[in-house]
Amino acid sequence: MIHVKPDTGGHIHSSDPFATPEQDKSPVRRLRGRLAAPVTLWTAPGPSGLTVSSMLVADGEPGRVLGLVDEESDFWDAVSVAGRFAVTPLGPDDQQLADKFAGLMPAPGGLFAAGNWTDTEYGPVPGDAATWAGCRLDADRPYGWALLVEATIETVAAGAHTSDPLMHFRGRYRSLDR
Repeated sequence: MIHVKPDTGGHIHSSDPFATPEQDKSPVRRLRGRLAAPVTLWTAPGPSGLTVSSMLVADGEPGRVLGLVDEESDFWDAVSVAGRFAVTPLGPDDQQLADKFAGLMPAPGGLFAAGNWTDTEYGPVPGDAATWAGCRLDADRPYGWALLVEATIETVAAGAHTSDPLMHFRGRYRSLDR
């Protein structure tokens, strides 16, 4: 027999029961959570991929990409061998894709088994992605609890603007209209 506590109203709550309570988070983590970040998919030949929100693009000649990745990830293993990767900004319809590549959602058959993918020399790119960048790895170094990856942008596909970006803010996905 299953018993439901009266105070829940019989509903499963929408918060993550495994998340660190706000008061137990470090001040730096709390600061980071208050900064909106783009949600991007980084992929490499192999194939391998990772959802990355700690990143930025620096304009210049050449353009550069900086990002913080998990040095123990399969993605980093693939990039360190291939020396190149693709960066794709995600949109509001890509939340499940972002969760799969972040390891938060199951991916039966592997990360690239579902969906339509376009192969590039930098790694697979979602087939419906109008915008993505092909990057050459320049340097990496430990930075905080992550690995700072520095890369040169070698190619950019900047198709028609079709949707708002997917953002990460205070532990949740957001779009510009919410």
